[in-house]
Amino acid sequence: MANSAEPSSSLSYTSSSHISNGSTNHIISASSASENGSSLEIISLSKLSSNLEQLLTNPGIEFSDADIIVEGNPVGIHRCILAARSKFFADLFKRDKGCSEKEGKPKYCMSDLLPHGKVGYEAFLIFLSYLYTGKLKPSPPEVSTCVDNACAHDACGPAINFAVELMYASSIFQVPELVSLFQRRLLNFVGKALVEDVIPILVVAFHCQSSQLVTQCIERVARSDFDNISLEKELPHEVAQNIILLRCKPEPDGEHNTIVDPLREKRIRRIHKALDSDDVELVKLLLTESDITLDQAYALHYAAAYCDPKVVSEVLGLGLADVNLRNARGYTVLHIAAMRKEPSVIVSLLTKGACASETTVDGQSAVSICRRLTRPKDYHAKTEQGQEANKDRICIDVLEREMRRNPLAGDASISSPAIADDLHMKLLYLENRVAFARLFFPLEAKLAMEIANAETTSEFAGLSSSKGSSKGSSGNLREVDLNETPIMQNKRLRSRMEALSKTVEMGRRYFPHCSQVLDKFMEDDLPDLFYLEKGTPDEQRIKTMRFMELKEDVQRAFNKDKAEFGRPGFSSSSSSSSHKDSVKYKIRKL
Repeated sequence: MANSAEPSSSLSYTSSSHISNGSTNHIISASSASENGSSLEIISLSKLSSNLEQLLTNPGIEFSDADIIVEGNPVGIHRCILAARSKFFADLFKRDKGCSEKEGKPKYCMSDLLPHGKVGYEAFLIFLSYLYTGKLKPSPPEVSTCVDNACAHDACGPAINFAVELMYASSIFQVPELVSLFQRRLLNFVGKALVEDVIPILVVAFHCQSSQLVTQCIERVARSDFDNISLEKELPHEVAQNIILLRCKPEPDGEHNTIVDPLREKRIRRIHKALDSDDVELVKLLLTESDITLDQAYALHYAAAYCDPKVVSEVLGLGLADVNLRNARGYTVLHIAAMRKEPSVIVSLLTKGACASETTVDGQSAVSICRRLTRPKDYHAKTEQGQEANKDRICIDVLEREMRRNPLAGDASISSPAIADDLHMKLLYLENRVAFARLFFPLEAKLAMEIANAETTSEFAGLSSSKGSSKGSSGNLREVDLNETPIMQNKRLRSRMEALSKTVEMGRRYFPHCSQVLDKFMEDDLPDLFYLEKGTPDEQRIKTMRFMELKEDVQRAFNKDKAEFGRPGFSSSSSSSSHKDSVKYKIRKL
């Protein structure tokens, strides 16, 4: 009989359901049975996929037998499923039982599993979901788009980086069908992305041995104006050399590329190597020994891209470089710093006169570059009091404030007219003022102090620790260096005063209304509020109430700053929890 040949019981059941009215001549065709069987198979696989997805999405179903730690977050996994779906994990679980705490699940660290690159938390969840369900979920917008409202998100930094992470995970964890899919997706990026955003695609293609993707990327970069020095810094040596050799070949029209002077290139590279070594003194020596200037070497561009922020500050301090110089690609130093997204470098440049409104050839300002490279997850991340703020967000805030701020009128001197012209008194004023700034908006104050190098200078104890000592006291004797001469002490104190002055200047520049409130407080209320714990209970209560009023004044001023800069969604750590204990800790006492 024809039906007896059907191998699947489900298909037999489907066939019998069509026999009616005792008709023995009604036989389902083989094609109809096949279609019904396929349909049932699809339904079964879909049901299986949904059931397995519950292991990842349903918090009430927690039967994972191991954890993989990704960006500090434990992700529960079922080793049997991963071993069945990936040869990498099958081999891993055979040879490595994972580190486990007492009576805890085995743990594997993602960074230990990857020989190169990184796979973020969200990317790993997408990858893991595919292993469990066979379905690839859409990329989460909070990590695969940028915060530039004008961007189509079809080739911005976060979109490319997220695809790069998934490509890397698919290759390292040996899931070939996903490798093919993300290789095609990255190929689509190559033609329309900015050349600097093609670099991470080329790196992952090289490490994943995707020859087609490598070839496409190399051709795109070789045709671009991306400089050879940056190629050597950001690409594997083999890849960079291939691009440089390709550029040396004659153009299709018979013309040769621009011939470079080997001696000049050697001298420029020496300057860059000195910057890599944080040796600005050597840079000065190299400048005197050759006819190369800092601008000709694009030394400030190089330092802003690759060197320690302190090196950038030291190079700026030489006063020999044009802070608004454009490199061969038409990028200013501030544009390069925006790509790096290091707040201290950006602020250092702005304080030395870098113009935030300058645009690239394609019309991008420093702040738009920064926004195009920043994920919504990072931009909107909440920061608790005293915790490190997200650098991407700070960079955008600083650049937007710089573009919108009004020049401050009048003398920006930090000295109050009521303060006597005495070094110790000025220092005491500055220490207390900065202490209050750190209390009310600590993260912003910390950035200002870093730019001013205030944290590297010794804190002034002086009169603030004398606690009733006679006028003219030298301060707390326990903090006095008996080997320090008066000249050395004066030099040290003046260095501290200059750093604190610059810190206050930064606050005035970016938080003018908050600074006005603090100025008024330092003149009118400071003496009374220093002794919150002293006096009668009623006096203490009045002082505490005044301190809380001050907090509200600062917050209103901060909101006013936000409104003027057009930033209603700005989330700062500046609101203080300001319990009495924190006040005692933060405020310097007379």
